[in-house]
Amino acid sequence: MAIAEPTCRVLAEGEGGLVFEFGDAIDPAVNARVHRLAEAVRRGLGRDVLEVVPTYRSLLVLFDPLQVRRERLSLAIEALVPGLLLEEGPTRAARVVRVPVCYGGARGPDLEFVAAHNRIPAEEVVALHASASYLVFMLGFTPGFPYLGGMSGRIAAPRLPTPRTRIPAGSVGIAGAQTGIYPVESPGGWRLIGQTPLRLFDPRRSPPFLLSAGDRLRFFPVEEREWADVAERVEAGSYRPEVEVEERGAP
Repeated sequence: MAIAEPTCRVLAEGEGGLVFEFGDAIDPAVNARVHRLAEAVRRGLGRDVLEVVPTYRSLLVLFDPLQVRRERLSLAIEALVPGLLLEEGPTRAARVVRVPVCYGGARGPDLEFVAAHNRIPAEEVVALHASASYLVFMLGFTPGFPYLGGMSGRIAAPRLPTPRTRIPAGSVGIAGAQTGIYPVESPGGWRLIGQTPLRLFDPRRSPPFLLSAGDRLRFFPVEEREWADVAERVEAGSYRPEVEVEERGAP
């Protein structure tokens, strides 16, 4: 049976937006197409657009309708699509950011639930969570919240039946087959398994976000004493996260 070629659907979004959809699933290949188009639009049509916003499976392009005609911009972007659809692999060399996490206890009150739900020891939940290389599919929900792909299905867990009204900044959570980090204190319904002392969002910093869509992330466990030491250095502005560069095409 022939395999269908990837396609792109174009939708209007309000008076000054265009959406380019590449699929209907959370898939690294689909997400890579979104980022390839985002790069191409920034590079070739930057003067005509205000912002490009990549998501799991689509790209939102914002423009000023008083300066740019929607039809002309849509046709220009659509002309970029055919050459991008059949490319494979990541769009660029990815940053790999290593994120320290103190798992369990008061910092991860749902760790034991996740372990019991999956019938494995809590130590195995930590080992599985910290052993994966995660792709930052997109940022959203709150400023800098990374939606991560690559978590083992062996530690998937349902959301809380009733969301918490206050979740501390830096909390690491699981919801279904996804994991993520709460950048700021906020309500939320994900199962909390740990906390990082890093600041994913700091409006005083340039850029304000620690992570970008397309980055990769690796967690590593730390004990409470080391967590506190890193938190103190973060507060003083003397801590720099470990960042590596993963070349394009690397696994």
